[in-house]
Amino acid sequence: MRKRALVSAVCLSTAIALGSAASPSVALASAAAVQDFGADKAWVQYLALNDPRSVVRISAWQALLSSAPEAAIQQFKDSGYDYAVKLSAQKKARDADFARRVLATYPAEFSPEVHAAAQLAANSRDDADRERFANGGFAAAKQRDSAARDVKGEQAKALAEEDRKFVRALSVDDLGEQVRVSAAYAVRVGATDSDVVDFFATGWAFGAKLDLDAHRLRSADDEMRWRAALSGLLSEAAAAEQAARDASSDLAEKARAAAVQAWQAVGEQTTPARSYWDEARLLADRQAANWTAVLTAVNAASGPNWAAMAGPAQENQGAWTEEGKVATQQAQYWTALLQQARDGEQRVRAA
Repeated sequence: MRKRALVSAVCLSTAIALGSAASPSVALASAAAVQDFGADKAWVQYLALNDPRSVVRISAWQALLSSAPEAAIQQFKDSGYDYAVKLSAQKKARDADFARRVLATYPAEFSPEVHAAAQLAANSRDDADRERFANGGFAAAKQRDSAARDVKGEQAKALAEEDRKFVRALSVDDLGEQVRVSAAYAVRVGATDSDVVDFFATGWAFGAKLDLDAHRLRSADDEMRWRAALSGLLSEAAAAEQAARDASSDLAEKARAAAVQAWQAVGEQTTPARSYWDEARLLADRQAANWTAVLTAVNAASGPNWAAMAGPAQENQGAWTEEGKVATQQAQYWTALLQQARDGEQRVRAA
């Protein structure tokens, strides 16, 4: 999927480059075809694999696997995504996503009670089971796991002052808001060893998952909004350029001015997207480096507390590395569209 997204960006750049060799109408058609399908398909594939909302993922897969994928992806972009987002906001869908998120971040090895309860809720055919899990069942299972750790006493006995200092540092400096909140709670005034143990066992990984999901949600919602607006602007620019070429001599100047403005509007539409994806790449690179450092610390440490973070650290390092690649590809895509807009404006002015 990542490779296909990069190929789409390269194809778009190639279509733009053909403008000097092919006729303007051929260049416009080639670029529009890539924008409408190739790049959009790559983005929908990303959503199908990574969007935190199961309804959105299912809707994206339905578009990709359709017998007429080009039309289905266009429909998904025009209205299907927004409809899936609305369905995802309904309580039944939110409860289901919550149960799956907990199941993915509370392994049976370190949180057997939560894992078992989440598995039951996620696999149940009854929405009421997921509702009960979200509204009290999760908290009760967490308490049972915490109480079991307290009885064993191994994690609390293994805590060192350096561990507490590390958590205090995370509460201030971590890149993720939810990790900071979870760490701050673990070392708040009046906190006990049990709170710090719980942070290592579950709170850190769950907060990190929430931070990753928040990033993906923002990326998905913003990108789909920008793409929806882009489609109309590209069509308007192409039509305005054609109208300028067809205009009679007395109307040519006015038609060219309208076409120039239309292509400028396309260029302006790329600004927020290019800015966002540049920032997203920097954030992803910093998060990947952060989790690489955490993984190094986990491998160097000993004891049951740090052991719980081995899997989550590796998963987060890999996930943020991939997010960096996606951000780079998206930045390239929008930069290519900016160049397309500039080329269109130049063609109109030179006509």
